[in-house]
Amino acid sequence: MVEQRSPRLAVLIDADNANARIAAGLFEEIAKIGEASVRRIYGDFSGTQLKQWADILSTHAIMPHQNFAYTSGKNASDIALVIDAMDLLHSGRFDGFCLVSSDSDFTRLAARIREHGVDVYGFGEQKTPESFRQACRRFFYTENLLPEAPKPDDVGQADSPLQKALKPPSAAAPLIRRAIAQLANDDGWVTLSGVGSHLSKLASDFDPRTYGHAKLSDLVQKAGFFEIKRPSTGGVYIRSKPQTKTAKKKT
Repeated sequence: MVEQRSPRLAVLIDADNANARIAAGLFEEIAKIGEASVRRIYGDFSGTQLKQWADILSTHAIMPHQNFAYTSGKNASDIALVIDAMDLLHSGRFDGFCLVSSDSDFTRLAARIREHGVDVYGFGEQKTPESFRQACRRFFYTENLLPEAPKPDDVGQADSPLQKALKPPSAAAPLIRRAIAQLANDDGWVTLSGVGSHLSKLASDFDPRTYGHAKLSDLVQKAGFFEIKRPSTGGVYIRSKPQTKTAKKKT
């Protein structure tokens, strides 16, 4: 029996727009998607500005691509990354690309790669423009990849990681309601796993960690707008609670 190979990924990092502290979390997240066959980082490593990246390159087997900033205001690193991305794309060897940057300049690159039927996974800070986020099949906020970000074992502990959440749990409710409405049958119940899959289609950047929880089930429970049931047959089902309308006061 032939063992099925994991998707082969090309990881391209814009050093000027990515924090070196995400490195461990970044490759841990990428490992859930596939195999990081190519690991390249672009920037001017001749100075001290990118020293944090330079110190950990060998730890994560990242190949640095030196790009001297000869002219102020011109980003040679961006151009080099795009050229390499297109060369790798046309080699036909990769199932997906991981673009690590918060720069909207890579929006067109992401769209061009997807036009070829190849998946693009974006990694950037919460400030990343929506255009780049939506151009990716999935987009991950790098704040969720930092060492202090919520982990599955942390959820439910006294010192809740919600203090570090980028958004409150209630902010996820409208999107979760929308997913349920599009999937639910007559009684309103839908599997939690089905909702999770549908959420990534509705919003490329949806991630429970953004709302302070590593698991979708914990986020749904904390949001407080949903009913949850766990039948003896297995699985987890959720549905939206009826929305109460505030009665208007008579004048």
